[in-house]
Amino acid sequence: MGHTKETYQDNDFLEHLKQGMLWAMKKTNVQIPKKGENLLDSKLSKWDVWMGGVHTSVDIDFEKSDDVRTSKPLGLNNDPKNVFSVIQENGEDILYITGEIYGGLTTKNEYSNYHFKTQFKWGEKKWEPRLKDKRDSGILYHAKGPHGAFWNVWMACLEFQVQEGDCGDFIALGDVYGDVPADRKLNANGKPYFVYNPKGKLTPLKWAKGFESGQASKSELHENPNGEWNTLEIYCLGDESIHLVNGKVVNRVKNARYDIGGKTIPVTRGKIQIQSEAAEVYYKNIQIKPISKFPAGLNKK
Repeated sequence: MGHTKETYQDNDFLEHLKQGMLWAMKKTNVQIPKKGENLLDSKLSKWDVWMGGVHTSVDIDFEKSDDVRTSKPLGLNNDPKNVFSVIQENGEDILYITGEIYGGLTTKNEYSNYHFKTQFKWGEKKWEPRLKDKRDSGILYHAKGPHGAFWNVWMACLEFQVQEGDCGDFIALGDVYGDVPADRKLNANGKPYFVYNPKGKLTPLKWAKGFESGQASKSELHENPNGEWNTLEIYCLGDESIHLVNGKVVNRVKNARYDIGGKTIPVTRGKIQIQSEAAEVYYKNIQIKPISKFPAGLNKK
C-alpha cells in the first residue's frame, strides 16, 4: 500500500489514510455539543458520499449492470449524477435525494449516546430496479467497517427502514445486528416474520445461517400520506436503540453487536448513513443531541 505514485490517485486509498489518521488522533468519535448539532448545511460538509453500482438504465459513462447489488460501485465522493444535494424550500435547507443510483450519504464522524431526529417526505420519481416496488430509502446507524459491505453500497449497520407503509421497521444489514422484543408470526407461505412488541420474546435478528430473520416490522403504522412531512427519531444509548415515527415508539433494538474477525463485539457507536435507493425523497432538520438516558416513558413502549 502506497508503494506507487498511482496509489495516491486512488480515492479509496486516500480515504483509508485519512480515516487512519483521524482514528489515531481520536477524532472519529466526536463529542456532540450539549445543545445538539445541525448535521445539514448547504455544502454537506459533515458528510461523505458513497455511490454504488450503476443500473443499465442510467445515462452515464460507467460500467453498468441490471444487478446493482453486485456491480462495480462508483465509490467514495464520486456522485456524477448529483444524487445527493441541498436545495432551498421556504428558506430552509433541504436534503434532496434523486434516488437514481443506489448510494449512502455518510457522516464523517461516529456518534454514540444520542437522539437523532429528522423530517422526511417522498417525492414522485422512482427508478430502476425498483420501478414497480414501494418507494424506499432508509436511515442506517451504528454503521461499521468499510463502505460497500452490503450490496457494494452500504456499510454494515442497523437500519431504521424508511419505506412506504414500513417506516420504523428494523433491518440488520451485514454483520451488525441485534435483538428485538417481538411476536413471531407466519405468512401465507408458512415463513416466519417478526413484529415488535415491547412484551414479546427477545429475538436475535440477522440475515445469516442460524437466524430465522434479519428484520422486525414496526408495531403500528403512523406514517402521514405521501407528500406530507413525517418526523423520524432514533434514540441510541449504549447498545440499545428506539425507533419513533411521528412521535410514536414503533421498534426497539437491544444488544447491538458486530461479528468481525471471528469475534462478536458490542456496538455502541458508529456512523450514520442516509440511503438513496431508487426513490426521490427529501429530508430536513437533521439534528443530533447527546443523551445520558432514555426519556421517561419510552422504556414502557
